[in-house]
Amino acid sequence: MPSMSKPLLLAAAVAALGATALSGCVIIASDGGDKTIVAMPGEEATRAEENAYAAAIADPLRPAEEVARDPLRKPAEMMAFAQLDAGDRVADIRPEEGYFTRLFAKAVGPSGRVYAFVPNQTAQRENGFGDTLAAAYPNVNRITGDLNVMTFPEPLDVVFMGQEYHDFTIPRFNVDVARMNAAVFAALKPGGLYVILDHQSAPGAGISVSGTLHRIEGAELRREVEAAGFVFAGETSAVANPEDDHTLTVFDPAIRGKTDQFVYRFRKPG
Repeated sequence: MPSMSKPLLLAAAVAALGATALSGCVIIASDGGDKTIVAMPGEEATRAEENAYAAAIADPLRPAEEVARDPLRKPAEMMAFAQLDAGDRVADIRPEEGYFTRLFAKAVGPSGRVYAFVPNQTAQRENGFGDTLAAAYPNVNRITGDLNVMTFPEPLDVVFMGQEYHDFTIPRFNVDVARMNAAVFAALKPGGLYVILDHQSAPGAGISVSGTLHRIEGAELRREVEAAGFVFAGETSAVANPEDDHTLTVFDPAIRGKTDQFVYRFRKPG
C-alpha cells in the first residue's frame, strides 16, 4: 500500500473520529507533524478540553527530559481519562519532580487548583520539588502530610496517584492503605474521581513484589480501593505493554519506562 502524506493521515484520523464519535476520541496534531494522538475509546472531551490538553503538553515550562517521556506516558490520553476540566480541584499524590502536576496545572487553568501532596516519608527530598512547582505555577500548592489522614483546603474533583500506590503498600513506608483510601474518599466531592496509574505485576502476585519489583497486581489494587466505598468507573490500556512479562524490576534498563501499566478510574458515589 502506498504511504500516506501527513495531511492525508490527519484527514483520515479526523474522518475516523467522525465515524466513531460515540467512542469519544481526542485528536491532537500539529502542522509540523510531530505527533497525532488518538485517545482511548469511551472518553469524550469537549473541544475546549482538547485545546487545554494540547496547551498543557506544549507548555514551555515543561523540562525537556519530561517532554521526551511523552510518547511513552501518553499525557493527552491520561488527562482525557481523568476527565480534567477548567476550574477543577486536583490532588497529585507524591508528584516527585512534577511530570503530571505541570500538565494538570495548565489543563485546569487559572480558575482551577492543583495540590502537590508530598508524603511525610519523602518530604526531606521532595518538598523542594513541590516548592519549585508552586513557584512556577500560581495555581499549584504544595502540601506535606500524613497519607493516612491527608486533608485538603477544599473538596476535590480528582485525586491522581501515578506509579506510587505500590510504594505505599511496602511495610517500610508505614502506610495503612485502607486509611489512605478512606482519606481520599473523604477528600473528594460526591462524584469525584480517584485515578491510579501503576506498574502491573503477574496475576496472583497481589502486593508481594511491591518492594522488590515495584509492581502491584491491578486486581488487588482494585479490591482495596473498592473496599473504601469507591465504584470502579473504567480503565484504559493507553500505557499497557503486552510484551512486558512482569518478571523484571521496573528499574531494569531492559524495561524501564516501558513497563506494562494499568490505569484505573474510581468514582465516589453521589
